[in-house]
Amino acid sequence: MKQVFINIKELIQVRPKGIQKLSGSEMKELPTIKNAYLLIENGLIAAFGSMEEIPKISVDETIDATGKMILPTWCDSHTHIVYAGNREGEFVDRINGLSYEEIANRGGGILNSAKKLQGTTSDDLYSQSEARLKEVIRQGTGAVEIKSGYGLTKDAELKMLKVIQKLKQNYSIPIRATFLGAHAIPAEFKGNKKGYLKMLVEEVLPEIANQDLADYIDIFCESGYFSVEDTDYILTAGKQYGLVPKIHVNQFNAIGGVQIGVQHNALSVDHLEVVRETDIEALIGTRTMPVALPSCSYFLSIPYTPARDIIDAGLPLALATDYNPGSTPSGNMNFVIATACIKMKMTPEEAINAGTINGAYAMDLSDEVGSITKGKKANLILTKPINSYHFLPYAFGSNMIDKVYVNGKEF
Repeated sequence: MKQVFINIKELIQVRPKGIQKLSGSEMKELPTIKNAYLLIENGLIAAFGSMEEIPKISVDETIDATGKMILPTWCDSHTHIVYAGNREGEFVDRINGLSYEEIANRGGGILNSAKKLQGTTSDDLYSQSEARLKEVIRQGTGAVEIKSGYGLTKDAELKMLKVIQKLKQNYSIPIRATFLGAHAIPAEFKGNKKGYLKMLVEEVLPEIANQDLADYIDIFCESGYFSVEDTDYILTAGKQYGLVPKIHVNQFNAIGGVQIGVQHNALSVDHLEVVRETDIEALIGTRTMPVALPSCSYFLSIPYTPARDIIDAGLPLALATDYNPGSTPSGNMNFVIATACIKMKMTPEEAINAGTINGAYAMDLSDEVGSITKGKKANLILTKPINSYHFLPYAFGSNMIDKVYVNGKEF
């Protein structure tokens, strides 16, 4: 199957093979080709260039993109989209003055979601999650990471991971699975955090490994949840089963999560709303990708990740949604890109790089998605007619996507 897009107003994020991520000043550069063509063969990017250089080829389909732009689909490296029900009641509680921590202390928050999920059948959970996945694909996401963490029992955590596995089997976008059993301490283990962590390590992790249910391991390293010592314990255990660390750090407090993540060679450290100079210094020269979640800051009215400090220190940065029922009930990466520009003072070029090639890196998918590169998956966003790609974050409330293609097929 061969397809060619012709008369593309601008082909965005054009990269040679081998670029894994962009750091510091590199993030300001966004290579494009104006008046371009793009050839797709068997779902992969086969060739591209200026319309003046288009070769004479026989194709099965020709798509005229006059006035429109093409860029790679968003790579959302941090989501929790497998969950049951919603927490709209807590949304109103926050409007009425309760903090995230106060809601959690009243039995809300993660424990509320866990109770709902434990009482939801696997089929129902899959149906709810599938609807969310289809929604984010239509919004331009072409690769996604999904975490467990709303089960908080052995059976419920495995149920979540099996739902993620089924989504992987039924949808052709790359999906990465993360085990986040250490998301909160369930009520039945109140006062016995060590007992809960021991259960995760001795009972749940072996089953995950036996059934090959996860790629990564995560923990909520935060005051009132899990300490640096707990994080070290969980990440060490996960690595023994081949699970790479990707961890929640510095959302409300900086307690050393970045440092322990780097010590464990974590693929990413995510949230980073609270960042100290020592945290930035710890990340310099490492493989660990800092990941910001601006729509979480927007929804909770908490500080935004200091993107300028991170990028200006020469570090990379990725953007993701944190799609979940409590702190970010949205998987719209377009809003994330816009919010990063508006509230975090990232340039459109930096934000697009953070939401594509760097997001791919944060899921170890740099060789598959994230840029217009020969041999990568033809996971593409075709925009509506726009003046420039700057219009994408500028028109933050408008849907500027005409069509989304997954492996060259319209979704």
